[in-house]
Formats: sequence, structure tokens, C-alpha cells
Amino acid sequence: MSKEPNLTISILVDNSAAEVYKAINNARDWWQGEFTGRTDVLNEEFEYRVEGVHFSKQKVIELTPNKRVVWLITDSNLSFVEIKDEWTGTRIHFDISTENGKTKLTFTHKGLVPSFQCYEACSGAWGMLIAKSLFSYITTGKGVKLF
Repeated sequence: MSKEPNLTISILVDNSAAEVYKAINNARDWWQGEFTGRTDVLNEEFEYRVEGVHFSKQKVIELTPNKRVVWLITDSNLSFVEIKDEWTGTRIHFDISTENGKTKLTFTHKGLVPSFQCYEACSGAWGMLIAKSLFSYITTGKGVKLF
């Protein structure tokens, strides 16, 4: 794995760790696109697609209640870059902790590094998804439609 920094985004909310954990596992409600499969069951696989732009298949490899969720990207196809499967083999981590009386969610896409052609576009999309849509879903119960 690269020594480059992984994409990391953190948010703080007043909600409980249990509420944050539950929200992450309801990915359909905050991550726009088409889903097939379960995002909330250990060892299950799910597919995420934005037609003509993005396809990825994830396996849920860790579910530690109120602490951590990890997805392994087992297949990917990004239409807007030369190496279509840049995401394949990367991992998406959601780590839940407390900071100054609030619940902190640290999102890390391990393996998504600045040398990837999709880094700029993907980091911008993740920024909006985590800081806007997931944040809104956690705090109000409604994700934000970004596209």
C-alpha cells in the first residue's frame, strides 16, 4: 500500500455513537445512487452504481457496533479515469469515537491517495457525501440530494 496519505474526513455531531453507527449502515439513505445487496450485515456484498459514471462492489468486512464499519472494494469501474478499477482493493473505514462530549465520525478511504487519477473528483464527492449528506442524515434523519 502507498505511503501517501489516505483520504480522511471527520465530522462532529451531538448524536450518540449508536445513532451514528445506525446511520452509516443505512447507506442507501445518504449515499445517492443505485444499491443492490445489504450494507448492514457482516460478510455481505453490495453494489453501488451511478449509471455511466461509477460502479463498485463492496464487502462488509467489519461491523463493530457503535465503533467501526469497514467495507472492502472488491470490484470497481470508474468511467472518468484511465485506470477504471482504481478503487479495487481499497477500503472504506468509518470510525466512531468521542471528542469534547460529541460523537466524532472519522471517514477514511484507505488506498484512495493523491496519485490516483480520481483523487480530486472522488475526494470532492466523498467530502460532500460525508460532510453534507451523511451529516444531515445523522442529525435530521434525511440525507441531502447532491446530484
